Amino acid sequence: MSKTTRLLYFLTPIFALVAVFLALPAAAQRPAKPSASDLHDAIKKLNVLGSVLYVAAHPDDENQRFISYCANEKRYNVTYLSLTRGDGGQNLIGSELSELLGVLRTQELLMARSVDGGRQRFSRANDFGYSKTPDETMAIWNKDAVLADLVWAVRETQPDVIVNRFSHDKNTRTHGHHTASAMLAVEGFDLAGKTDAYPEQLKLTAPWQPKRVFFNTSWFFFGGREAFDKMDKSHLFSLDLGVYLPLKGKSNTEVAAEARSMHRCQGFGAMSTRGESLEYFDFVAGDRPKTNDLFEGINTTWTRVPGGEPIGKLLAGVEKNYRPDNPAASVPELLRALKLIENLPEGYWKKVKLAEIREVIRGCLGLYLEATAGEPTATPGDPVALRLECIFRDILPAGGSVVLNGLSVLPGIFDTVTTQTLDRNKGWVVNKTVRLPENIGFTAPYWLRQSYTNGMYTVDDQLLRGLPETPRRFKVRWTISVNGSPLEYETEVAYKIEEPALGEVWRPFDILPPAFVEFTESCYLATEGKIPVTMRVKSNRDSLRCSLELGSPPGWPNSHSAANPPDFFIAKKGEEREYTFQLEAYSGPDEVTLTAGVQIGGRTSVNRLETIKYDHIPQQYVLLPSEARAVRVSLNTAAKNVGYLMGAGDDGPQALRRMGCTVTTLEDKDFTSENLKKFDAIVLGIRAYNTKDGLKLHQSKLFEYVQNGGTLITQYNNNFDLVTKDVAPLPLTLGRARVTDEKAEMRILKPEHPALNFPNKLTTKDFDGWLQERGLYFPSKWDDQYDALLACNDPGEESANGSLLVAKYGKGHFVYTGLAFFRQFPAGVPGAYRLFANLLSLSNLP
Repeated sequence: MSKTTRLLYFLTPIFALVAVFLALPAAAQRPAKPSASDLHDAIKKLNVLGSVLYVAAHPDDENQRFISYCANEKRYNVTYLSLTRGDGGQNLIGSELSELLGVLRTQELLMARSVDGGRQRFSRANDFGYSKTPDETMAIWNKDAVLADLVWAVRETQPDVIVNRFSHDKNTRTHGHHTASAMLAVEGFDLAGKTDAYPEQLKLTAPWQPKRVFFNTSWFFFGGREAFDKMDKSHLFSLDLGVYLPLKGKSNTEVAAEARSMHRCQGFGAMSTRGESLEYFDFVAGDRPKTNDLFEGINTTWTRVPGGEPIGKLLAGVEKNYRPDNPAASVPELLRALKLIENLPEGYWKKVKLAEIREVIRGCLGLYLEATAGEPTATPGDPVALRLECIFRDILPAGGSVVLNGLSVLPGIFDTVTTQTLDRNKGWVVNKTVRLPENIGFTAPYWLRQSYTNGMYTVDDQLLRGLPETPRRFKVRWTISVNGSPLEYETEVAYKIEEPALGEVWRPFDILPPAFVEFTESCYLATEGKIPVTMRVKSNRDSLRCSLELGSPPGWPNSHSAANPPDFFIAKKGEEREYTFQLEAYSGPDEVTLTAGVQIGGRTSVNRLETIKYDHIPQQYVLLPSEARAVRVSLNTAAKNVGYLMGAGDDGPQALRRMGCTVTTLEDKDFTSENLKKFDAIVLGIRAYNTKDGLKLHQSKLFEYVQNGGTLITQYNNNFDLVTKDVAPLPLTLGRARVTDEKAEMRILKPEHPALNFPNKLTTKDFDGWLQERGLYFPSKWDDQYDALLACNDPGEESANGSLLVAKYGKGHFVYTGLAFFRQFPAGVPGAYRLFANLLSLSNLP
C-alpha cells in the first residue's frame, strides 16, 4: 500500500462538507460523511452571503489564520488566489523541482484549504525563482495576462473585500513576486467592474466591483516584533483571529496551524496556539470603514439578492429548529428553501447557494453516493468496470421518500432511467462495465499540456484558467427525488481497495495514455565517440504492440541494430521494456534536445509519466514531454570514487556518474573513518544541514577525513533550522545573499587556483547558459584561510564573493558552494559539470 493511500484513509474524515464539494472537487475522492456538527455549521453558512479574495504570490504565502477565520467564524466564501504554483522554490522533502514541485505545492495548498475551509485559485504565472524587484517580475511574467487572470478571479468569485498579503509599495524590500501580486490586485480592483477591461471574459462571466482592498500587514514589514509592538497602529484595522470555534472544538489558530502544516515541502510545519491573536490590516483602496469591521456597510444577508428575504427567514428557522440527533428532520424545510433559490433570477449567489444547499440536503439524509472503478487507471477507449452504490440512512419525517430516478455515466457513456424507491438504510448497488470514449481527456495537470515559458504557462481555455486541478470528466450523475423534489448529484469515479492492515483505502482514478516513454537520463554528455542512449517504455494496457523512436537533430544521428529493432509486444499492463540507441555528435550545435516517442497503431505518444507520492497529498500523475538534453563537452575528472549524502533531494549522484565517477550514496552507518577514507571526494547534497539530523554526529569524522587528505564539498543550506552550526572545519557564517540573474557576470577572482584549472581549464564562458539563478544563500563571513574564487552580483547590488569558497584543511580540501548546481545538472549545463569535476578532483592534484 502506498503512503498516499494510507494518508487518504486517515485524512478524508476531516474534510469540511462544503469545502469538499465546492472548493476541492478532485482532492477528496472518498465521499463526504459529514457529522451533525458539520451539517449545523453548513446550515448556518447557507444564510451568509459574503465573499473574500485573499491575494499573494506563492503557495505558503497565505495567512491561514485569516482564511480560517473568514470561512469558519464569519462563514464567508474565502478564496486564496496564489498567482503561481511555487514552481521555482526548493524542496525540503524530495527531489521534485520546477513543474513537478509546482504540482506538489498545488496539492499542498488544496490540502491546506481542506482543513481551513477556503477555496483555491491560481493564475498562469510561472514561478521562475527568486526575484528582487517587481519590475523584474513583471518583465518575465506577461503582466497583462496575469492581470487578466486576476480580474477573471475577481469576476468569478465576486469578493466584497480583497485582502493582499503584501504591500503594493514598490519600495518594499521583499520578493519581487510578492510586491507584484499586490500591485496587480490593486490594479485589478479598479478594472474588474469595467466592461471595457478584458471584454472577452464577459461572454462567460460578468463585471464585478469589490467594495474595498486591504493589506494584511504584520511585524515582518516593520523590522521585527519589538518595533511593531511599539509603533502607533491607530491607523490600522485589527481583528482577533484567536476565536474559539465550538462546532469544531478548536481555536481558530489551531485549525490554521493544521492547515499551515500541510506546506511540508517548504518546511512550514506549525505549532498550534490558543487565545487572543491580533491581526492587522492597512486600508488600501475603495470605501474605508469607520470601525474595525472589514465588512462594514456590506450586506451579507439574503436581502442583498432581489427576492432573497423570504429565503433568509426560512433558513433562520431551519437553523433554529435543527436537531443534531436527526438532521433529516430539516430536509422538508431545506427543500422549500431550495425551491425558492431555484426560482431566483440567475446570478452568482444563486449558483453558489444552490450547490451548498444540495450538499446540505445530501448530508442531512445520510445520502451516500459512490462510483468506484476496478482499476486505478485506464486509457481512452478502454472498458472500465464500475461499482455504483446509493443509500440514504437517516429518518425522514412521516410520508417522506427518496427515489432514484436514473443515472448517467459521463461523458455520454451510459444513461438509464429507473424508478427505484430507496428504503432507509438499505443500499442499492449495481455493477456495470462501460467503455471510455476515445476522445476523453487525460487527468494529468492541464497547465503542463502546452509549451510554456520561463514566466508563463499556456492555457488557451478560459474556463480552465485559475482552476487548481484538471476537471475530472469521468463521473456519475445521479437523478434523485426527495419528497417529490428533483435533485441531481455528480460523483467522480474513484478507486478503492481493501488493505488487510487498514481496511478501505482510496485514491483518484486517472485516465492516461496507453504507453509512456522516457529517457533513463535527464541529459547526456558527449565527450567522445558514440553515446549510448537508453529509452524505457511502460505499457498502460494489456497486449500492446509498439515501436520506440529517438528524435535527434542533424549532426547528431542515432542508430539501432537492424537485427534487433526497437519493436515490442508487451503482454501485461505495467510491464516495461528498455532499448539502447547509439547517438553520435560529429557536427551541429553543442547543445541539443532529444525526443523520445512510442508509436502505437500509427499514432506516436511522446509523454513520460512522473508519479508524485507523499503521505500528505493524493497521489499525482504528471505527463511531461519525453525529452533529454545532449551536450558536447570537453570534460575530465580525476576523482573516480565519490561518496554522496543526499540532502533535500537533487540530481547530484546521477550527474557525478555522467562524469565517469563511481558514486556511493551514503547512509548514517557509512560514516566511519575506515569507510570514508576510500573516497576521493565526499559531497553533501543541497540543504543537508537542514534535513539530516545525523550530520551533527558525523562532523568529526568528515573533518577528520578532510584533514587526512580528502575533499569535502558542501552545497547550499538555509541559515536557519540547521542541525548544527558547525557546517565547516574553519569559521564560516551562512548568509542570505543570492544572485537571481542567471546571466549575471561571473568574475574570476583567483584565475590560477587549482580548482579553476585542473583537470579542466575554466574561463568565464563556462558560466554561459546557466538556468534560473547563479546561486543562493552565500556565506556572509569566512575565515582568511578560505579562497573566494568567484564574484557576481545582481544589477545595482554590491559584489557577492561567497558563492565558491575553497580552503586547505590539513592534507585535504574543504569546499562550500552556494552555486545552483542542482538546477544546472539536470539541464546539462556544460560549465557546471566542468567546474564540479574540478572541485571533485582537488585531492588528486598532480
